[in-house]
Amino acid sequence: MNIKAVIVDDEFLARQRIIKLLEEHDEVSLVGEAKNADQAVEVIKERAPDLVFLDVQMPGANGFSVLERLQLKKAPVIIFTTAFDQYALDAFKVHAIDYLLKPFEQDRFDEAVNLAKEQLKMKRSASLNEQMMNLLSSYQQADEEHWTTIKLREKGREIYVKVDDLVYLETAGNYVILQTMEKQHLYRSTMNDLEAVLNPDEFLRIHRSFLVNKRFVKSQRYAGGNEFSFSMKNGKTLSSAKSYKETITRFLDLHF
Repeated sequence: MNIKAVIVDDEFLARQRIIKLLEEHDEVSLVGEAKNADQAVEVIKERAPDLVFLDVQMPGANGFSVLERLQLKKAPVIIFTTAFDQYALDAFKVHAIDYLLKPFEQDRFDEAVNLAKEQLKMKRSASLNEQMMNLLSSYQQADEEHWTTIKLREKGREIYVKVDDLVYLETAGNYVILQTMEKQHLYRSTMNDLEAVLNPDEFLRIHRSFLVNKRFVKSQRYAGGNEFSFSMKNGKTLSSAKSYKETITRFLDLHF
């Protein structure tokens, strides 16, 4: 059985990781990639894949918007990919839809792909489409609210960090540093995924690697070259990137 697959993820390294893991599955051939919802809809309609690896959160529009714009009667088998460990994972389990938690491991990846192969062999029943619609509906309801806490594990125990206590967030490889006034925590996620679930009225992206809590901005100054310097209330100074000038300027016009 030859299985045509499409990968949808805004992160280049995440797409490359899936391609690498697919090397263990000779019957699966990659026929397209997309880095946002618009590209995904276009590629899926054009290439008619059997299997899609679909990122849940992407800048601009999430993976669920792709489902809304596709005709589910003709939809491929979908394996959701996510960095979430809160609402999304529970929802996938409730609705019997498979997912992969980033960063991907070979064993778990193989399990998801093998399940997709079985679904394709059975030519997928209408019940799978119904499950997908139920998942979409419940996600849309939950997506109306922004996260107020972030759950993570430290030294074998679960802890909760209040979003209001975050001074800023900083990327660190496969993790994001959650910096509070007292300490920092490592959370396995991407900055894009976390930015998507935090309230944009409270958090400002100033750099690919930095997301600041507006309430903890002590002062700022223009550093030249379309870059700004932010002094945070914990004593840390963060520099912005040129590409975020427009967003920062709007923030400064409103708050300073």
